[in-house]
Amino acid sequence: MRMSRLLTEPLVRAALLEDLGRAGDITTDACVPDGVLADAALVARMPGVIAGLDLAALAFELIEPGLRFMPEVIDGQRVAGGQVIATVTGPAGGVLTAERVALNFLSHMSGIATATRGIADAIAHTNCRVVCTRKTTPGLRFVEKYAVRCGGGANHRFGLDDAILIKDNHVVLAGGIQPALARARAHAGHLVKIELEVDTLEQLAEALQLGVDAVLLDNMTLEMLREAVAMVAGRVWTEASGRITPETAVGVAETGVDLISVGWITHSVRTLDIGLDI
Repeated sequence: MRMSRLLTEPLVRAALLEDLGRAGDITTDACVPDGVLADAALVARMPGVIAGLDLAALAFELIEPGLRFMPEVIDGQRVAGGQVIATVTGPAGGVLTAERVALNFLSHMSGIATATRGIADAIAHTNCRVVCTRKTTPGLRFVEKYAVRCGGGANHRFGLDDAILIKDNHVVLAGGIQPALARARAHAGHLVKIELEVDTLEQLAEALQLGVDAVLLDNMTLEMLREAVAMVAGRVWTEASGRITPETAVGVAETGVDLISVGWITHSVRTLDIGLDI
């Protein structure tokens, strides 16, 4: 898996500009003599799944085109603690100046991939898939959603413009499920899917009668989810949502839902500890 440089370069360049500030890397400029070369290794300090190698490589390249970044693994690959992920060789000053930005992207995205893989593996015995949400770091949505795919998950909406998701507040303001769906159907293009959030089986029955492409089963108990799946009987996509954790994901998946949407895998995941050793 790869990402377009057209999309990633502005992010990496902005991160480097933020780090360099007005005067550049004054520590490295002061301490590292010109002409010194370095061989460095990016090492996983803990087991996990890697994502973000292209952004790490780009950080080194933008600082010092003479640096040679050589990945030892690929995005989506599992690594063990202590395993070398990539090596960097070339001017030592460039290695140190780009290090933090490269590791920030790589560690954050690998943390997302690792957390996603944990859930994907746990529910692999079912037909359910884990998907992310729009609860992402501002400005980093597409790379975080890429990391979810590296971890074996799938993506929900990328933004407000690629599908219609009618939630409880939309229903209230529209005057009910029927008028909300009618307005959505009149507004949507022929390729735009419509999903409706429901939190009761009565709302689900109304949604199925009126016609939708998918239903978001929000904060339902396992018993309610099983009943909802039976009511749907494969006619539309079923998505379970609402504070799903690694501990509860298996039970939810085993109810027969098609998708589990999980916000924390992007908005509050633990980063994967990756270091750079010269």
